[in-house]
Amino acid sequence: MAKNDSRRRTIADAGLAVLARDGSRGLTHRAVDVAAGVPTGTTSNYFRSRDALVAGLVDRIGERLAPTPDDLARRASGAPGPALFADYIRDIVRRLSDDRDVTLALFELRLESSRRPEVAAVLGAWQRAGFDGDVEFNIAAGLPGGRREIALFHYAIDGLLLDRLTSPIDPDTPTDDIIDDLVAGLLR
Repeated sequence: MAKNDSRRRTIADAGLAVLARDGSRGLTHRAVDVAAGVPTGTTSNYFRSRDALVAGLVDRIGERLAPTPDDLARRASGAPGPALFADYIRDIVRRLSDDRDVTLALFELRLESSRRPEVAAVLGAWQRAGFDGDVEFNIAAGLPGGRREIALFHYAIDGLLLDRLTSPIDPDTPTDDIIDDLVAGLLR
């Protein structure tokens, strides 16, 4: 397996773009080679199989969606409560909305996981680890809500993003207003 981490990220980013643009059927090693502008066979040097490519894409999604240390530090000084919780949720939705290819690729992988158990295993493990991390973070930060509320926010954010990235049912309502309403409704 090739070890150049920069090239590996470039290839994974190209794979996410292919997945977002062409769906899971369009995700091939050759299509990623073309999108990354690398010689034919390069993707397969980094990701030997389609399953390895999918696992690499899932890892890269996590890297690209992670909050920056500056984002976390800026919020760390805020008083725990619904307003700070809403600020964290807005940041998550902003990152997912701003990196449209990543979010669309993630939705594509979620759909593919309903048909391919090997994708479900990789993606499910990643999702559960992220969810557990979110619950731990919420508790450590002293934010309101527990495991149940965090799960409800995951469900709500997924639906909100699917709506906003496809054909919104209420495009005139600002996303931040929707988030504020969700926080107020779920953190009674």
